[in-house]
Amino acid sequence: MEQSTSTPREGRMTTVAEHQAAVETLLEPLAVALRDPRSAERLELTADDMVARPERYRDRVLAIDVAAAIDLPPFDNSQMDGYAVRVAELAGATSETPVRVRVAATIAAGDRVSTLAVGTAAPIMTGAPIPSGADAVVPIEQCDPPRFPAAVHSSGVTQSSGDTAALLTPHAVGFVTPPARGAYVRAAGSDLRAGSTLLAAGTHLGPAQWGVLASCGVVGVPVRRRVRVLLLSTGHELKKPGEPLESGQIYDGNTSVLTVALAECGAVVRAAMLPDNPADVVAALAASAGEIDLVVSTGGVSAGAFEVVREALEPAGVTFGPVAMQPGGPQGLGIARFAAADDRETFSLPIVAFPGNPVSTLVSFEMFLRPVLRKIAGLRAARTVARLPLVEAVDSPVAKHQVRRGVLNDAGAIELIGGPSSHLLHSYALSTLLVHLPVGVGHAAVGDLVETWRIDD
Repeated sequence: MEQSTSTPREGRMTTVAEHQAAVETLLEPLAVALRDPRSAERLELTADDMVARPERYRDRVLAIDVAAAIDLPPFDNSQMDGYAVRVAELAGATSETPVRVRVAATIAAGDRVSTLAVGTAAPIMTGAPIPSGADAVVPIEQCDPPRFPAAVHSSGVTQSSGDTAALLTPHAVGFVTPPARGAYVRAAGSDLRAGSTLLAAGTHLGPAQWGVLASCGVVGVPVRRRVRVLLLSTGHELKKPGEPLESGQIYDGNTSVLTVALAECGAVVRAAMLPDNPADVVAALAASAGEIDLVVSTGGVSAGAFEVVREALEPAGVTFGPVAMQPGGPQGLGIARFAAADDRETFSLPIVAFPGNPVSTLVSFEMFLRPVLRKIAGLRAARTVARLPLVEAVDSPVAKHQVRRGVLNDAGAIELIGGPSSHLLHSYALSTLLVHLPVGVGHAAVGDLVETWRIDD
């Protein structure tokens, strides 16, 4: 890989690392605010709610510590299908001299805790409560016979609904080995004791976490509120998919691109498609003030004649300028502050402004915003990174960090898809890797190792 020793002139372009840090700094106050339990929202933990609106429960983060209200498990229960026994009564059991006892009534999961009569063994099912007096379970496979008595097994009844499991059947069961005390007994509180921390604040709530909350009888929890994003796609040339295209018009792909990408970062998105009119941009922000946390825009950030986002937001305090990256060089960032309609108060909103070409939009999102939003949401922020060999040579502008797209072939090498241009969205859609050629690299040869990010995981 050929790396130049020359560097761009001081201050001419912001580096990728500098812009990444600037985005993180811009959104740090939002991250702090969302960690404050006072901003949390409550989610009810009911099956009906989770089935009806599963998206509300996906990728949520606990806002406060939650303590266990009960022991887990809440009572001693059987780990196996087998017989609940008194260990002392089987102390002398051997294969030559098995110990045989009478079979008591079956204990099923959901039965009340009963009492095991002296000289008996009770058929017990997995999860059923250990009867008082029993101190071990012998798996059915280790008993003689290695099956439950037909009368007791086939009835499926809970004969222990009273205070004792001493109701005897006509059957006996033999044991050839004395069990250890506590064998196959899941002791109350062996997973978690009542009063201890069930889950700590900041815990990402996945299937196991929601499950343990439900198992402790929790009916609702406060979770961090999601980031609320206003997504603006700008340009006179844009039409919604399905509308007829006139000469010089294109369909808006950026709204679809970023709506899905933002949702994968845990954000709630509202979107607007705007013409090249700065007043419309300001009006869209004013209409959403107090209801959103962040504005993300696409298009109108460069140095052309119709840079609507720049015209609207630069006077309000947002900074625009080039980042040493290809594609995605023009960027905007900052806090936009506006006077309200009555001129007595102002509103302000953090702005992240991307260029409008679809690949530039996606690459900019991956490089600058995705890691920050996923970190705020409590999700894994970084893509999977690997250094892999190229199957073809590639050139890159030495003063810019070029991000190419590609796939991994069967030999474990990178095949580039499409060129470096910012309009090649179809090539991006076929890709599974972002391929990085950093500043200072003007040429990479066949077999050179370059950094890649997985974008399909």
